[in-house]
Amino acid sequence: MEKKRMIRYIMAAGVMLGGLDKLLGNRWGYGRKMEEGFLLLGPTALSMVGIICLVPLFSYVLRVPSNILYQFAGVDPGMFGGVFAIDMGGYQISAELAKNTQIGVYAGIIVSSTLGCTIFFTIPVGLGMAGEEVNMEFLRGMMFGLLALPVALVLGGFCCGLNFEQILKQNIGVFLFIGIILTGLLKYPKRIEKGFFAIACFMKIAGTVGLVVGAVYSLCEIKLLPLTASIEEAMEVVASIGIAMVGSLPAAEFIRRRLEKLERLRSWSGLDATGMAGLLVGTVSVIPVLVMLKDMNERSRVINAAFLVCAASTFGAHLGFTMKAEPTMVNPMIAAKIAGGISALILAEAVMRRRKQCCSCRRKHPGSRNRRTDCQ
Repeated sequence: MEKKRMIRYIMAAGVMLGGLDKLLGNRWGYGRKMEEGFLLLGPTALSMVGIICLVPLFSYVLRVPSNILYQFAGVDPGMFGGVFAIDMGGYQISAELAKNTQIGVYAGIIVSSTLGCTIFFTIPVGLGMAGEEVNMEFLRGMMFGLLALPVALVLGGFCCGLNFEQILKQNIGVFLFIGIILTGLLKYPKRIEKGFFAIACFMKIAGTVGLVVGAVYSLCEIKLLPLTASIEEAMEVVASIGIAMVGSLPAAEFIRRRLEKLERLRSWSGLDATGMAGLLVGTVSVIPVLVMLKDMNERSRVINAAFLVCAASTFGAHLGFTMKAEPTMVNPMIAAKIAGGISALILAEAVMRRRKQCCSCRRKHPGSRNRRTDCQ
């Protein structure tokens, strides 16, 4: 409870810092960051509100296949909601379908904020924003992040009170799904890329339909589709996320400027200045990092993409949503996402460093058959 209060105080300090700077004419740039956080409400609402309005309909459609899987494999139906992003229906669908409330909360907060966010938001949006010239590096980073995802899922399960056997059993489908995506990224990257573009298109269409349906229902009390939620309920969720972002962006900017002075850390990691900033900004909001990717070097792009799979929006949208929906899950959510993000960062760093050594070895010994011996 004290940690959760401390996080609220940090965000409140960020709001105060941004507000003071804005009153002084944006002298240090913190006021501008506060404005950016508030302006993100528009795109956030546009991408989320319509989906949230359609959550009851999605839950109804998924009820039959999820119950069949529950009867044959014992996987709680609530785990189906984990495939959706936490703030785009994942939590609500998990809570609606779950037979076991504990597993429903685990799926709706931990799985949705890592796997769901990656599949239904980060990858589709990132492929569209990053640019074709960096898409393969972005997908390579996503692959490292997915490989490290079990760390977040297992730790998050323990924090939710589940034992190791329960975690493995409930995540059978998740691990199989991750395996399929990883295989596709390795063997058929272009097809996987097209698949994620299709998901982005589906989410855009569903979001627009849901927004229209929700607005008509709120204005005229006419349901164009059965089982739809009100737009007011969806906007309440967006407002709680917006409050977190307004305070988080100035606070993250303050910390980023302190980290810029750590030249030794930057030179050791091989990240450029934009890459170092991206790791911090990504824990608050995904969108700025996706825009920044084109300005990073190759190493920074891969490592930032890997880190985003689990750590994306930890102290921004996901924190704001969790504080509103499940306050007791704030600490488990933060612990699982940061642990998974750091694990992905270490994995990506190790592979990239090894790759650099091997490339150097090939340049030194172009005709060698035993590169490992020559490297030594």
